[in-house]
Amino acid sequence: MNYTKLQSVVFSICLVIGISSLEGMTSPAFAGTALGGTVQKGIVILVKFPDVDGVIDREVVRARFSRQLNAYVQEMSYGQVSLNLDVTEKWYTMPDGVSRYRISPRNLEVDKSRVKKLIEDALHLADKDFDFSQAAFVAIFMNAPLRDYGMIGLCGYPGMLGWSSGDALKTRRGQAVRGVAIFSFQAHLGTLFHDIAHIIGGVKSGKRMVPCLYDHDLQAKPGPIRETAVDSMINMGFWDPMSCHFYQREAPPPGLSAWTKIRLNWIDPAKIKVVRPGETTEIALGPLEDGSSQTLAIKIPISETTYYLVENRQPIGFDKVLPGSGILISYADETVAECRHGKAPVRLVNADPSVPHLEGAAFEIGKRDLFQDHRNQVQVRLVEKVNGSYRILVAPL
Repeated sequence: MNYTKLQSVVFSICLVIGISSLEGMTSPAFAGTALGGTVQKGIVILVKFPDVDGVIDREVVRARFSRQLNAYVQEMSYGQVSLNLDVTEKWYTMPDGVSRYRISPRNLEVDKSRVKKLIEDALHLADKDFDFSQAAFVAIFMNAPLRDYGMIGLCGYPGMLGWSSGDALKTRRGQAVRGVAIFSFQAHLGTLFHDIAHIIGGVKSGKRMVPCLYDHDLQAKPGPIRETAVDSMINMGFWDPMSCHFYQREAPPPGLSAWTKIRLNWIDPAKIKVVRPGETTEIALGPLEDGSSQTLAIKIPISETTYYLVENRQPIGFDKVLPGSGILISYADETVAECRHGKAPVRLVNADPSVPHLEGAAFEIGKRDLFQDHRNQVQVRLVEKVNGSYRILVAPL
C-alpha cells in the first residue's frame, strides 16, 4: 500500500471510530433541546506541502469538523452554540516544503516565525476565495503528519503569536482574521476543540478566557512526548480537554469542566448556586452533562478573585470517557492568566493523591465524601446520592 492510500485509510479509520463512538454520547437533556442561539462560522483551509504525498478526501475532513466537532460544541454549550463550517473546495499547495515550517513539539521552544510564515502563506492562498471577516475562526488543516510538522495542533492567535490587539492577524489583502488554529491531519477531536476553543473564548483584560490547563513548563521538559504531556497535566488531569485533549485515543474527548464552561459563557448563571462565606446550605447538584439539571455548579467565593467550584461528573454524554465519576472540587484564581511557574487559573482538589495524574480526584459517597479547608473555614460534604444527583452540604467549619 502506498503512502497516499495509507494516509487515507488511517484517517478514515480514525473518523469511523470517532463517529461510532459519538453514538449514544449525547445526553437525553440535550437531545430534546431545540438548537438556536449563537452560530460560530469557521473556515477550514486545506493545505498540502509539495514534499508530502497524499491528501484526505474533503468530505472526510468536512465530517470531522461539521459533524464531530459541531456535535461536541452543541453538547458542551447545552445547545446554545453551533458551528457553521466552510471547508475549502481544494487543497492549496504551500510555497515551501514542510521542513521550512517544522516546529518543536514543546510549546516554549516553538519558533514563532515559522508559525507566522505558515499562517501567512495559507491565508494568502485562500485570500481571494473567502471573506475572513465573517469567520469566528480559521483552521488550517495540513496533509503533513505529526512526525513531519512537529506538532499535532496549535493555536496561532490568540496563542503562539500572542493575544494582544497588536498581535492581530490580517491577510495580504487587509482582511482581518479573528483567530487561527493549525492541525495535522491526525489531530484528535479533543485537539480540534482545544485549539479552536482558545479562539472562541477570546481575550478579555489581556487574558485568554480559555487557556491551556496543562503546565507549560512541565510540558517543555525533555522526554517522550506523550509521557511528558501526561506529566504536565497537574491542574485538571484528564477531566477537561483543555488539559488533556483526550483520555482514550480511540474515543471522543471528555466533557468540559464547569470552569471552562463558565469561561465560555455556556452555563446559565441561574444554574450556578453561590454560597457565601459563613452560610450553611444544602444543594441538589445534578450532572454537569445534563442541561436539565436545576443546579450545574456550586461556587464558593473565598476572596474577590478566588473561589471553589463544585461539579458533578457522571458517565453520561461525553463524560462517558472519564477516569472516574463523582464530585469534583476545583480552586480558581482569577489573578492567574496561564499555567506557568507552578501557578494555574484553576486546579482540582485531589480526593485521592495515591492515584496518579488526578485520576482519583473525584469525591464519592462512602469513600472520600468530605472536603475541608481549615484556612478559609469551608467544608463541602457529600450527604446523599440519588440516581445521578448529589445532595451537597456547604457550611463553615
